[in-house]
Amino acid sequence: MSSSESDPIASVADVPVGGGLVVQAEQVVITQPSEGEFKAFSAVCPHQGCLVTDVRDGEIVCPCHGSRFTVDTGDVVGGPAPRGLEERQVTVTGDAIAVA
Repeated sequence: MSSSESDPIASVADVPVGGGLVVQAEQVVITQPSEGEFKAFSAVCPHQGCLVTDVRDGEIVCPCHGSRFTVDTGDVVGGPAPRGLEERQVTVTGDAIAVA
């Protein structure tokens, strides 16, 4: 994780509306459910600890066993995951996105 909220890990332009960006190095996924609304979640799937790798069709996808999570809440929408992704605090300053 970034050591402080002032360390940006992505820019606003990197995160599509209705989609998201997985930042593997930080083990975080940043989503933009609607224009100007940014969310962040742990990229670690609660099923068996695999990292999610993709955001498509409004869902965050884990490649290991097919768990899927919503881009707006991180809640489980399919697969074997027992709970949703852990939400993280996201800060947008200008074009920079930081996650705590």
